[in-house]
Amino acid sequence: MLLLLGLCLGLPLCAGWLEEAKSWGDTSEHVGLRVPRQVRLLQRLKTKPLMTEFSVKSTIISRYAFTTVSCRMLNRASEDQEIEFLMQIPAAAFITNFTMLIGDNVYQGEITEREKKNGDKIKEKRNKTTEDNGEKGTELFRASVVIPSKDKAVFLLSYEELLQRRLGKYEHVISVRPQQLVGRLMVEVNILERSGIASLEVLPLLNSRQKGSGRAEGGARPPPSTVVNQNETFAKVFFKPSVIQQARIAQNGILGDFVIQYDVNREQSIGDIQVLNDYFVHYFAPKDLPPLPKNVVFVLDSSASMVGTKLRKTKDALFTILHDLRSQDHFSIIGFSNRIKVWKDHLVSVTPDNIRDAKVYIHHMSPTGGTDINGALQRAIRLLNNYVAHNDIEDRSVSLIIFLTDGKPTVGETHTVKILNNTKEAAQGQICIFTIGIGNDVDFKLLEKLSLENCGLTRRVHEEDDAGSQLIGFYDEIRTPLLSDIRIDYPPSLVEQATRTLFPNYFNGSEIIIAGKLVDRKMDRLHVEVTASNSKKFVVLKTDVPVEPQKVGKDITGNARPKGDEEEDSNPLRRLWSYLTVKELLSSWLQSDNEQEKEQLRQKAQALAVNSHFLTPFTSIKLKKPLQLKKLEDPYGMSAATGPETVMQSLQGSNLQPGPALKKPYNPRIKVSKTSADGDPHFVVDFALNKLTVCFNIDGQPGDILRLVSDHSDSGVTVNGELIGAPAPPNGHKKQRTYFRTITILVNKPERSYLEVTPRRVILDGGDRLVLPCNQSVVVGSRGLEVSVSANANVTITIQGTVAFVILIHLYKKPAPYQRDHLGFYISSSKGLSGNCHGLLGQFLNQDARLTGEPARPSKNATSPPLPKAGGGSETVLKVKGHQVPVVWKQRKIYNGEEQIDCWFARNATQLLDGEYKDYLAAHPFDSETTFGLGISRGL
Repeated sequence: MLLLLGLCLGLPLCAGWLEEAKSWGDTSEHVGLRVPRQVRLLQRLKTKPLMTEFSVKSTIISRYAFTTVSCRMLNRASEDQEIEFLMQIPAAAFITNFTMLIGDNVYQGEITEREKKNGDKIKEKRNKTTEDNGEKGTELFRASVVIPSKDKAVFLLSYEELLQRRLGKYEHVISVRPQQLVGRLMVEVNILERSGIASLEVLPLLNSRQKGSGRAEGGARPPPSTVVNQNETFAKVFFKPSVIQQARIAQNGILGDFVIQYDVNREQSIGDIQVLNDYFVHYFAPKDLPPLPKNVVFVLDSSASMVGTKLRKTKDALFTILHDLRSQDHFSIIGFSNRIKVWKDHLVSVTPDNIRDAKVYIHHMSPTGGTDINGALQRAIRLLNNYVAHNDIEDRSVSLIIFLTDGKPTVGETHTVKILNNTKEAAQGQICIFTIGIGNDVDFKLLEKLSLENCGLTRRVHEEDDAGSQLIGFYDEIRTPLLSDIRIDYPPSLVEQATRTLFPNYFNGSEIIIAGKLVDRKMDRLHVEVTASNSKKFVVLKTDVPVEPQKVGKDITGNARPKGDEEEDSNPLRRLWSYLTVKELLSSWLQSDNEQEKEQLRQKAQALAVNSHFLTPFTSIKLKKPLQLKKLEDPYGMSAATGPETVMQSLQGSNLQPGPALKKPYNPRIKVSKTSADGDPHFVVDFALNKLTVCFNIDGQPGDILRLVSDHSDSGVTVNGELIGAPAPPNGHKKQRTYFRTITILVNKPERSYLEVTPRRVILDGGDRLVLPCNQSVVVGSRGLEVSVSANANVTITIQGTVAFVILIHLYKKPAPYQRDHLGFYISSSKGLSGNCHGLLGQFLNQDARLTGEPARPSKNATSPPLPKAGGGSETVLKVKGHQVPVVWKQRKIYNGEEQIDCWFARNATQLLDGEYKDYLAAHPFDSETTFGLGISRGL
């Protein structure tokens, strides 16, 4: 997919506009003009645009990946300059948004319907450069824009894809090719799998995506600077190379593909079924079954164009594959050019003698003549049909054709429609055809339709790639059929609009995925029945799956949608269902020869794609009128040249936009409530009604995510804080320090929103998504949620006017080894939080506390210690929420050290808190469902 963007408003974008794109940017007519030597010298010395940031963030939920790319560029030249943004994305992915920020203007993309007249034409162009279903293919996204001198541009690209399981692993590939060394380069991948992560591996950077389809070499290491943190169900992978590390990999900035492979724990029976609100997804991947016998015919192009390395590598690969055949398999070989050359006129069993004879036949193949694709396919199908018809086969078997060519039909029947019809009529749905196209001259659209119409898959191998290794890799995926004639049924009264439920074969290491909508949300069980054939027996699996009353509150996709669709589109299972349904509609449209049927399929695919914000052959992206970011004056003049540290997941619609100030931002030195978690971190709770302040410490571990406020089921508010580690100061009693590096606030009432705050940026998702740099003062608001940023000082969040949090930003110009930029969390107003609120801070809100054995009150002079009671010696005990905790008087600094307060310090925080420390750990930053407060209440 080749896209070119201009700043003309309303300019449509769609995959495959190759000719149009060339015409917009073509300057080839000037190439032949003579350019003076002095001008050429100036052109060479011209300052290239500087890429200051390239970051990619992916969130994978149940195999479904949401990816956003952020690229920030600066025009350093003294004149206007054209800047180009290039990004390779998987061919299986759907682009969901593209946004440009030019100076203070925001150009947001909008997915709209494409006119019918261009539909067929666009699809044909798309297939010239990509493969359907993302079979090891990539597409190129391109955007260019003219940037004024000394100005900057930000490109934000979002796309989604369903990861396919191959050879027992899911593979997530991110292209890291910024074309230059980048000061801030980062890839972050978050993986959440409910069934548990069984294995995870980060491969070395791969220069070719085709090579990524192979197996990693033993002992291969991840790219430098890669960090992997994972638990049973959640994994986070960071790749953040320095400029020096980038230069060691590739000085031109083309690092390669960042590849993560993983697999999940799975049941051996009926599979994993997940339900969320109205949608379900069923992952079916059985194992430990005896393999089905294969009847396979290898059909190889031996025309003149295969001369040299291509044919030699293909022969070597076939030698390897022949030795991999099982004793119960049967096979034959056909070579074709302008003549059809059959090794044996019948299928033979796998014996040492037959393998030896087959290798001799392959060795003597020589390239000559044209390409009779139709004749070769017809001959292969007759071989398979004759074998099945004339042999009493006790075992159920599968019949396969593996077809490899590098060209177009030139001999015999050359009309693609007739070739397709002849093949489909002869195969009659009983033979699956797997096709491999080599090079750029192959008729890939023909191969694609041959596989689609005959239950197979297709691959493209580029000229520069190793055709032999690709052929072996492709065969490995289909070498072990375990089931055939698979049918998966659900009660029609309970399930509607399910995706495909009939599958001809299941190969070991792959996965069958079905998604659908539930009719009755109140049902507690879903009946599932799977029938299939396995070798000599008929397999029937039945089960009733519990339907848990899960809510969208567990969503962590970070993808926002226009109003009216938030609840549905924040559901990752709905996104997955939409993705599969659109893919199947496009596949059916491609196969259909009936114009009326094609039009119905086109309309269905287009409507669902527009509703789901998918860029397809039937939809396009148009740039909406620019929005202007209205910045507030920076009171301290501290705004830096750098902007947001990470990425915008997606930015769609125009409802949430920086607008006129709702009120002045908080003064950076403002004093708010004492109730807070700041510093190492130190916790302070202010019991205002009792005129009592209590403090305690929590010694967590780097990477821990602490639940600070948990009121999800009542007010709908949750606050989580993620810790970062640092060495302890010398001569200190601690081994390490921890600070809050990220504060996440989730709100699900009246509508779902969330914020993610770091010392560098604020990500706000309130129906639309926006990234605000922390070095610029600004106020934004939407749907009862208001965010006020005071540059490099604090962020104030107000929810429905009744809940307010202030997050202090702590930055160091020259940090010591034990210092880190971090955040402090303060509760300014808790009126809107319920009495059931919990969390490390939330459990103490609206509670009473008192002291027993209390010494005299501390003097008003904060530097003077309290005076003990006459008779001295009695221990001071704090009573709160049924807990009795020994405390001592202490002074503590808050508000970045600007104020010193008196507080009663609980040396043992575990006695003060409900439950244990582990009860306050969230599974991931967006977790709002974890249960806290497991301790037994004890009365005062």
